[in-house]
Amino acid sequence: MVMSTMLSLSFHPPQNPNSIPALQPNTLSRRLVLLTASTFLSQCPISSAQTKSSSSFLSGISNTKSWFQFYGDGFSIRVPPEFQDLTDPEDYNAGLSLYGDKAKPKKFAARFASSDGSEVLSVIIRPSNQLKITFLEAKDITDLGSLKEAAKIFVPAGSTLYSGRSIKIKEDEGFRTYYFYEFARDEQHVALVAAVNSGKAIIAGATAPESKWNDDGLKLRSAAVSMTVL
Repeated sequence: MVMSTMLSLSFHPPQNPNSIPALQPNTLSRRLVLLTASTFLSQCPISSAQTKSSSSFLSGISNTKSWFQFYGDGFSIRVPPEFQDLTDPEDYNAGLSLYGDKAKPKKFAARFASSDGSEVLSVIIRPSNQLKITFLEAKDITDLGSLKEAAKIFVPAGSTLYSGRSIKIKEDEGFRTYYFYEFARDEQHVALVAAVNSGKAIIAGATAPESKWNDDGLKLRSAAVSMTVL
């Protein structure tokens, strides 16, 4: 595995989960730029990973404007309705991993789960030089390589890759690139979005059992794509 600890393979609802605070949603203009600028990578080879084509990306994203917006350390993300906040200090420690060996965070920057704990939305922040050895501070995720090259960091070998996309967002000082991957491994389906800011990689992932993805995949994919670097 290449990236093994952003999300746990086994999720359990907390004994006393915190409710998500009601935060004011912002506009969708920034996110709409992201979606309309997306590009599709078809049949992206990742070591021994199997791949298959995906349906239209835009048709697989819903409007999240009405969802609560969580603000973390240098990022924001929309949280699906009825998800519970798991970001108590006791819940930060990562357990069994889903992503590969080069991303083993000790803490979650944010973590939310469905009431039964089977669906999880998480964010981790890692120094980019821990993902790829370099003496230069990464300014953009493209500094970690192309969409195909960076997949070796973010997608475990042996996964079934459904799609990968490079997405550009216009910001005050230019454009920021986000990488999106959707894949399945060990009966878990994952939608992942990663970006880099000032030498730190911010990685959002939404996961659910493969058996639940047909019903809830649109919601979880939309949550992952809503991650924005601030």
